[in-house]
Amino acid sequence: MGNTDTKLHFRKAVIQLTTKTQPVEAADDAFWDQFWADTSTTVQDVFTLVPAAEIRAVREESPSNLATLCYKAMEKLVQGADSGCSSDKERQVVLNCTRLLTRILPYIFEDPDWRGFFWSTVPGAGRAGRLDEEGDDDEARPLAESLLLAIADLLFCPDFTIQTHKKSSPESAEDIRSIDSCEYIWEAGVGFAHSPPPNYIHDLNRTELLKLLLTCFSEAMYLPPSSESKNLNPWVTFFCSSENRHALPLFTSLLNVVCAYDPVGYGIPYNHLLFFNHREQLVEQAIQILIVTLEHEAGSAVSAALQALDTSASPSPNEEQEPAGPDNLFVNYLSRIHREEDLSLILRGLARLLNNPLLQTYLPRSSKKIQFHQELLILFWKFCDFNKKFLFFVLKSSDVLDMLVPILFYLNDASADQSRVGLMHMGVFIILLLSGERNFGVRLNKPYALRVPMDIPVFTGTHADLLIVIFHKIITSGHQRLQPLFDCLLTIIVNISPYLKSLSMVAANKLLHLLEAFSTPWFLFSSPQNHHLVFFLLEVFNNIIQYQFDGNCNLVYTIIRKRNVFHQLANLPSDTVSIEKAQQKKKKKKSGISRTNSIEKESMEGSRPAAPAEPGTLKTSLEATPGIDKITEKAQVGEDGTMVAVPRSDSSQATADNSTVAGASDTESNSERDPEVYHTESEAVRSRLSSVSAAAWSANPDWVLSWKAKLPLQTIMRLLQVLVPQVEKICIDKGLTDESEILNFLQHGTLVGLLPVPHPILIRKYQANAGTAMWFRTYIWGVIYLRNMDPPIWYDTDIRLFEIQRV
Repeated sequence: MGNTDTKLHFRKAVIQLTTKTQPVEAADDAFWDQFWADTSTTVQDVFTLVPAAEIRAVREESPSNLATLCYKAMEKLVQGADSGCSSDKERQVVLNCTRLLTRILPYIFEDPDWRGFFWSTVPGAGRAGRLDEEGDDDEARPLAESLLLAIADLLFCPDFTIQTHKKSSPESAEDIRSIDSCEYIWEAGVGFAHSPPPNYIHDLNRTELLKLLLTCFSEAMYLPPSSESKNLNPWVTFFCSSENRHALPLFTSLLNVVCAYDPVGYGIPYNHLLFFNHREQLVEQAIQILIVTLEHEAGSAVSAALQALDTSASPSPNEEQEPAGPDNLFVNYLSRIHREEDLSLILRGLARLLNNPLLQTYLPRSSKKIQFHQELLILFWKFCDFNKKFLFFVLKSSDVLDMLVPILFYLNDASADQSRVGLMHMGVFIILLLSGERNFGVRLNKPYALRVPMDIPVFTGTHADLLIVIFHKIITSGHQRLQPLFDCLLTIIVNISPYLKSLSMVAANKLLHLLEAFSTPWFLFSSPQNHHLVFFLLEVFNNIIQYQFDGNCNLVYTIIRKRNVFHQLANLPSDTVSIEKAQQKKKKKKSGISRTNSIEKESMEGSRPAAPAEPGTLKTSLEATPGIDKITEKAQVGEDGTMVAVPRSDSSQATADNSTVAGASDTESNSERDPEVYHTESEAVRSRLSSVSAAAWSANPDWVLSWKAKLPLQTIMRLLQVLVPQVEKICIDKGLTDESEILNFLQHGTLVGLLPVPHPILIRKYQANAGTAMWFRTYIWGVIYLRNMDPPIWYDTDIRLFEIQRV
């Protein structure tokens, strides 16, 4: 009954705030205390009792009341942080103010006139309402800084968010400002050996404070997409600076909480149905805070940190240089993790969580399945991108395959669902990054024995076979929004091809099938970039023949069997009549892969349109991904295994820019909210791109000849010239119809001295740029938007970073 009364009082206070025509004095504590004193409202109650329309009404009609409400709530958090929340009443006030600010902040951010409010100061307030150590700092802090410092303090508040080491009594209560928070890291792991006893109340309180912190950072959602690196998030910049004395213990706490989480627990079937897992909520908020703070640094500071890691000699102090690592301390700490036991702990933790949805049990739905796999992929990406030692650690053992298999599982699972395009891009970007390193290709030769539930052809082979089979399926059975990924998928196969010791017959057939489809005249003449796909595939075959001929009899046999494809490619007609005839055939065909960005439903053999998402699914739009030549740089592998960068030439893929597509969308959230439909996908952008690429170009003889002459067919033609007569002779002499003897012959054959001189191995390494940084920003915030629907923090606010569509 009392609970109903407190909700009633709270609701009355909200109504009073919206109906009062005169500003309420800040000193009127009796009025303001109604919002946070003695209430047992949950965060869900606050979202229900403070409707969006009323927040906007106060913002427009009584701006001073809204300003005072925000200031007073923030003041309570600062006071709670100063006092250490020693009483239950203080803790309740802090939680209520946290929930209220979480509710209100998005409506502050959506109005450009209000956005600077938290970066203003309150006259007469010292820095964060307190003096510094010297005691002479009278300069007022902006409200945002005071709020962020208060949240940081509260995250290490004894008996509120951490377990105190001392027995609690009024005399021995620890002063929050004298606490060394490094002794109170939330979980054992990186840099911390002691695991505190689990306390679900502390987990709940941490989760609420992290939710408010994430809401503070979400100002980025209300700014239109911009690829300028100067466009930094001031909230993240301050929170991850040296001004925050808890930066290191907080980064470590967030990371350890994520990496130590085991959703299966003791393995009791259906345990997730018997009790609510408060730790999972905390893990989800922790990983979202991590990826947002780490997303922030995308420029020179990171590359400087990586260079610092790569150079063993420390530069002289007189040299002019960037500071040691990035200014963002979270990125700085991440880039400096180097102990093998720490790297192993992180890798095992991420692999365990990513593999969780793949677990097979005899009892259906008996084990807990996590839902934050997209955030895990982003965090893994950040580690590989920012910490070279971690990347090398991942690649030096077969543990990398524990990451690869779940990524391939997610790619296969999402390939037919148009609401998960971003997940597809994320997975492919990670594999592209890994494929730039030689060790990755070598590790792929490990036999694939694990049987993960995937609807792909059965094969006996290696992890490389698995990768090729799934990539073939994505290209042939996916939907149109995946077409910008074709270049990336084939680039990965090119990067690993020199190291593949033995492809299975299934994988060999898949590669030849792709070449067959991509080399048809109507496809080659339908877009200015399509011939690049043929070049990629020919490079794959050349790499394997030149460097791994001995073990690849299956591929050599398939090339011999499909030799007509290569002969037709060598004799590709380039006269005007033939080009027109091929284009006419394309119009009649209405099937096969189309790389033009038209809205026509053209797809490859066996393809199907994207499966509709479940009703009520929300999608968020994504920025365009740059062409493959923009996100990779070429490196040549020397005989000693070292890589030398190859100068960029504009001629090879001068037109690759046209292959980008905007308006892809991603991430699923089965949120059954209002039935309205958002038709706000970037259709205008997509149609504009398609009209540009279609209208400005048409195939002509000069264009065909310009790239046909460069087709790298010499090695394959020489192989066919030598082996085809030998194979035919064996078949005639022995009357063979069984391919096993031919394979046996090829297996023991050799082409030493008969093939052209091996070409140098060319690797295309992932290279970040402003376009990919912008893509990641929209993807990360799109994931976070859709994953925070209970309570719906940003739902129905004026988001400008991306567009939202209900399927």
